Amino acid sequence: MLLIAGLGNPGSQYAANRHNIGFMAADEIHRRHRFSPWAKKFKALIADGIIDGEKTILIKPQTFMNLSGQSVGEAMRFYKLALDDLVVIYDELDLPPGKLRVKTGGGSGGHNGIKSIDAHSGKDYRRIRIGIGHPGVKELVTGYVLGNFAKADAEWIEPLLGAVADNAGYLAKHDDTGFMNRVALVTGSGNRTEAKAEANPVAKPAGQSHIRQARQAKPTVNIPKSGPMADMLNKLFGKKE
Repeated sequence: MLLIAGLGNPGSQYAANRHNIGFMAADEIHRRHRFSPWAKKFKALIADGIIDGEKTILIKPQTFMNLSGQSVGEAMRFYKLALDDLVVIYDELDLPPGKLRVKTGGGSGGHNGIKSIDAHSGKDYRRIRIGIGHPGVKELVTGYVLGNFAKADAEWIEPLLGAVADNAGYLAKHDDTGFMNRVALVTGSGNRTEAKAEANPVAKPAGQSHIRQARQAKPTVNIPKSGPMADMLNKLFGKKE
């Protein structure tokens, strides 16, 4: 069994926040893989389904970010899961917008949701970090992560979340490198180079700084005109009819 946790804050006022991209990813997995309706359990919203033959539970903690570990830990104990069965999706300040990396274990990077899960469950679980960029100075971080995505971010949000959902089968097979490479092929975001670099720490990808990459990365995207994803993007970016 696989437990995929998307992190965020509950409530419509936080729905479009950068800090909530974990919730957005969980919602897209839920939609594309036809999971059961969301239900309340473990101080969270949960749904179950099958991804590439693997029974999978989606969980969105409703405790607010800082206490995410309460929900995740309770679910882990109920289903008698090992840390290797857990995947957590969350926002990463230290990656440019649209970049994605997967790692097992490590530090929290100052992310309070990850700190809470580490405290309640341990550290050796898989982490999918989705880059949201950094405001530049520490004093602006709180307002930045709790602020809504800019309209320009629509260019990378829709294809990235779609690629994460469509290739979740690689996560079920514990093929994290395959997952990252498939996401990179779909989004053209350079994640494939990053995947190789993490597999071989000596090799460092050549190229531009994170800031310059973020400024220049403008993938061509066909935004859907109807359906759940279109509705979500309209709410995020205030599209006018």
